[in-house]
Amino acid sequence: MRKEITRREFLRRSTATGMVVTLGPHLVAPQQPQGRTGPNDAITVGIIGSGARGQELMEAIMKIPGTEIVAVCDAYKGRVRRAIERTKGRAKDYGHYRKILDDKSIDVVVIATPDHWHARQAIEAMQAGKDVYIEKPLTYTIDEGVEIVKVAKSTGRILQVGSNPMSSAIQQKAKEIVASGRLGQITMIRAYYNRNTASGAWIYPIPPDASPETVDWEMFLGPAPKRPFSLERFFRWRCYWDYSGGIPTDLFVHLCTSIHYVMGAKMASSAMAVGALYRWKESREVPDTVNAVLVYPEGFMVNMSTTFNNQRLGGSGFQILGTEGSLEVAGGEIRFYPEIVHEDNGWVVRSWPRELEEAYYSDPKILAMERPETQPPQILEAGEVYREEGIDSTLVHMQRFFESVRTRKPPVQDALMGHRAAACAHMVNLSIKTGKIVYWDFEQENVKKG
Repeated sequence: MRKEITRREFLRRSTATGMVVTLGPHLVAPQQPQGRTGPNDAITVGIIGSGARGQELMEAIMKIPGTEIVAVCDAYKGRVRRAIERTKGRAKDYGHYRKILDDKSIDVVVIATPDHWHARQAIEAMQAGKDVYIEKPLTYTIDEGVEIVKVAKSTGRILQVGSNPMSSAIQQKAKEIVASGRLGQITMIRAYYNRNTASGAWIYPIPPDASPETVDWEMFLGPAPKRPFSLERFFRWRCYWDYSGGIPTDLFVHLCTSIHYVMGAKMASSAMAVGALYRWKESREVPDTVNAVLVYPEGFMVNMSTTFNNQRLGGSGFQILGTEGSLEVAGGEIRFYPEIVHEDNGWVVRSWPRELEEAYYSDPKILAMERPETQPPQILEAGEVYREEGIDSTLVHMQRFFESVRTRKPPVQDALMGHRAAACAHMVNLSIKTGKIVYWDFEQENVKKG
């Protein structure tokens, strides 16, 4: 039986035979911004959606000099109370997000609401003169992405999508390695995002005080179809089609964003996918297992998969396969492996007449290609490991957003990039629902009709 190699053992062996490099945050952290309207002006921030992710973003913002969270709103009163506590009472409960947008003293809004609210809130915020940080996915539908891109352009507002791996030093290093040509011709990428817990499958605990008195159900529903009050739908909204696209829009969108960045690719030209609900049947409508293939005009395809039934052989990451080497990006590390192969036609040539086989292997060029054991010793390139340590990528991603707010330089993940990453996820869902290949129209920035 093959002995399992632990992560620590892998790093020990890699250090002995190859190279381990630690990537620090200095590779990605921006310079401290110099005031937007003045060198000492604080950027005022309103939080729209102060749930689990919203409060993580609040914690990041509070570490950035020159920012001040002044407003919060959420459809569950308990989250609002906790968010205000995090700011030591400096932020106020605005009740409804439109009151935040109406307040001209607020410069920036952070949107961390369920997916079905994203487009409406982002568009209204930009039209109200606010810069926007919005959690992934940018959209609930592809048409929404087209509209958001138009509004961002016409208003001149900064909009940055919150797929924080974009600000990871690992992603930057991976992009450099790919651009260097060390991997040779790349035709295949394998991407995965696996989980095997109830929380990983979005079955989150529900607060004991949650009730129609503490949860504003109508505010939560907003543009979604009208449904009877449901705590499960409110706190586990990713499990339902009315508010989310499930695995593709919550998890694949991270992978698509990273792959687009690392590969310098714009958008998939087609997608085909299957999805099924195998295990968590009592808790959701969306699949818990999805397999998809995305084809790119740059000359490669991506096999993308997620299961909520196992994560032992890989949590999340992707493997870029080239003719000269492979690159695995996972767990805060990059692992580069050179492609060390040789031809082996022996099993074919052995069927030839003996004299032809002997003549074949008397050729020095053939021996060099197929019989390395007959050649003088040589030094072969070993693998390399790049590890990321330092500032959390969520904080760095938020720092970059505020740098863009102050300098008016384009954000690291703008509306068009967010639209295309989300559109890939939407194409996957369209393929699952229709059982057909879905094609992209690059001129219309939408799926092809018919």
